[in-house]
Parts: sequence; C-alpha cells; structure tokens
Amino acid sequence: MKLNKLTLYFILGPLLLMTACGIPKFSQRTENKEVPQAFVNSNEDTVTVADIKWKDFFTDPNLISLIDTALANNQEYNIIQQEIFMRRNEISAKKGEILPSVDINAGAGFDKAARYTRDGAVDANVEIEPGEEIPEPLQDYKIAFDASWEIDIWRKLRNSRDAAVQRYLASVEGQQFMKTKLIEEVASSYYELLSLDKQLAIVNDYITLQSNALKVVKIQKEVGEVTELAVRRFQAEVLSTKSIRYELQQEIVMTENRINFLLGRFPQPIVRNIESFENNIASDLSVGVPSQLLENRMDIREAEYELEASKLDVKVAKAQFYPSVSISAGVGLQAFNPTYLIKSPQSILYSMAGDLVAPLINRKAIKASYLNANAKQMAAVYNYEKTVLNAYLEVYNQVSKIDNITNSYNLKSEEVEVLNGAINIANDLFTSAKADYMEVLMTQRDALDAKMEQVEYRKNYLLSIVNLYKACGGGL
Repeated sequence: MKLNKLTLYFILGPLLLMTACGIPKFSQRTENKEVPQAFVNSNEDTVTVADIKWKDFFTDPNLISLIDTALANNQEYNIIQQEIFMRRNEISAKKGEILPSVDINAGAGFDKAARYTRDGAVDANVEIEPGEEIPEPLQDYKIAFDASWEIDIWRKLRNSRDAAVQRYLASVEGQQFMKTKLIEEVASSYYELLSLDKQLAIVNDYITLQSNALKVVKIQKEVGEVTELAVRRFQAEVLSTKSIRYELQQEIVMTENRINFLLGRFPQPIVRNIESFENNIASDLSVGVPSQLLENRMDIREAEYELEASKLDVKVAKAQFYPSVSISAGVGLQAFNPTYLIKSPQSILYSMAGDLVAPLINRKAIKASYLNANAKQMAAVYNYEKTVLNAYLEVYNQVSKIDNITNSYNLKSEEVEVLNGAINIANDLFTSAKADYMEVLMTQRDALDAKMEQVEYRKNYLLSIVNLYKACGGGL
C-alpha cells in the first residue's frame, strides 16, 4: 500500500508541478455592494411600495384585466419561460456528467486473416474442440456492458453543474424582471391612452366653443360690427383645432394597438374608464432604503447569480490545466458462434483501465479559455455594479420627478382656472366692442394649450408612479 501511494505521488507530483507553472496570473476584483444610506428627500424608513402586490397597487379593474391577459399571452414573456425550461435541462445534463455512464452494445461481424500472417498461421492449426477448427471467415458475436467515469478530483464537473444552477436561478429572476417590465409597459400605455381620451374630450369641447364663437362673429359681420377678416380668422382657428382632433384619434389607435401587441392579440378596442385618469394609483409611495434594492430588484439578483456563475466558470477553466483521471470498464460475452455465448467462462470478456491525462505542450487553447473565463467574470462584476447603480438612480430620479411634476401640475391647474375666466371676460368684452377679436382668439388658444399641458402633467405624474413602483422592485 505504501508503495502504491508513493508511486501515485511520484506520478502526480511532477504533473501537477508542470501544469501549475503554466497557469496564467491575473488580477481579481470583488464586486462593490455599497449603496447610499437613503434616497433624495427621504428618510431611512424600511417601508417600501415594492412590498405591495401589483393587483393591490392598481385599483382599476380594466387595467388589472389587461395585465392578466398580457401575463398569459405575451410572446416575449412566454419565450423567457421556455428559456428557463432549457436552463433546467442544462442542470440535468451537468449532473449526468458527474455520474458514471453505462452503455450496452451488441454486434456481429466476421474477420478473415491472411494465410501468411501470424494470425492466419495460428488459426490454421488451432482446434476449438476435438475435431473442430476455427471457421473461415471468422465470425464474431458480442453483447457487453461498457462503463466510463471521469473522477472529479478538481471539482471541474461539480463546479460546471453549480454554474448551470446559478444561471438557471438567474433566468428565473430574469423572468420576474420581465414580468415587472411587462406590467409597467401595459400600465404606462393604459394611462397614455386615458390621457389621449382626455385631450380628445378637451379638443371636442373647444371645437364646440370656437364654433359658437364663429357663429357670433358671423352675426356681428352681418350687422357691420366686424370685418370678413375676423370671420376668416375664427374659421381658421376652428379648422386648426379639428386637425388636432384627427391627430389625437390616430395616436389613440396606435396606443390601443401597442397595448394589443403587449397582450399578444390582434387589434381590438381597449375597454377603459376615463374617470380613472383622475384617480390616484397609490396613497403611500414610500421607497424604503437603497440597500433593499439588492433584495427587491430582480435584475440585481439576476446579475448576482450571473456573477456567481462566472466565478465558477473560472474554476472550471482552471481545472483544465490539471490532470484528469478516468476509469473505463467492460463486461460481456463474445464468441465466433452464437451457441457459444452461453458457455462460460470461455465466452466471458472483461476489461478495466485507468487513464491519467494532463496537458503538457501547446496549451494555448486552454490558456485562452481560462483568460476568457476571467474576462467574463470581470465583466460580470462590472455588470452587477452597473445594475445596482442604475437601480438606485431610477428610484432617485422618479422620487425627484414626482415632486417636481406635482408642483408643476398644481401651477398649471391655477393657470387653467385663470384662463377659463379670461375666456369669459374676453367674450364679454368682444360682444360689447371693448376688445379686439384677436384677444378672444389668443385667449382661447392659450386656454386650450394650458389644458392640454395640464393633461400631459397628469399623465407624466401617473407614469412616474408606475415607474417608481417598478424601480423599487414591485410587480410580483
């Protein structure tokens, strides 16, 4: 036993020394997980909107129905589910590489050796049994079990299996992140559609208002109070507003079809309630603390799993430099006559062999694979840090945006109220000939623009809340 161990050390020692000397050196870098203590204008309260389920976050039943349909039918989301299935199969394949493989083989054939060869000369003078010679040509029948097993000394196969597990977990997180993005896209498109409905209603009201003003101007022109120029200017204003209506109608069609695409269906009307546009989505918009993003954001967890997989890939690539040990064995029956297969021990065959293989010369491919694995691991570190930074900035930007949009919306609402009153004043002054028709036109135009901008601010506010919910890691 001592001799066997010494022999093993004598063989492995030089091999390990030669292979280890050829492993390239490189600098490693540990990922940075440090994040600020708090977001802008927020405390360190750990309550976060990400803890709210999406069906509780959104209260509009029409929107909830659309999201449910998208999660069931969206093609891209279903493609990711199939990729997860493939990753799960890769784990099974890697597990199989660790275990011994056993094959069964059976075959038949014949062989004729030349007479003036060693095998031919021996066959010509050998008897199998008294009075029986080896037939020519020599037939061969065989049935056997063959087994092979690579002993995972350096954890190459197990690390490869663990890397497949990490990538499977990353794909699961990727699917969850895709789910949050899909929910965000459907919700954002839905609120854009409501804002277009609101703007269309405003434009229709102004077309009615301007058409009534045109009638008044025509009457005034007949009695000589205004000229044809005033009539033409009011007509042009009505036509301009009507053209805006067609533009809005086209945007509504395109937005509806964008939602239908997300839902995986052909064009059809989107059921919606315009009153939902004025309702708040959520009363509590707490964002928690930045460190919670490491747990709540699915894209961060996905990047982390990919990083762990890349670290294991480096170990797998490094193990290629070391000797590999494999064992092969076989047992079965073999004879030149099928009737002899059942005779034992004469027809029994068996074999066993062990192989020790180590790369020695021209290892450029192994070195390149090892260096590439290290480069991919470094890229995974940078990708993880980039994902963390992007997640923090998304929340930071949305928190700031919601505050500023709220202030802008409040000011724009005051402007709309002032201009609505100015329209009545301008009409009264114009009727009493104390104001020019251009003052009426400009006041109406300013009021229309202000109302349209008010709707835009409201839409951006709702979209910011949806984006904040996704940025904090909500949507499960």
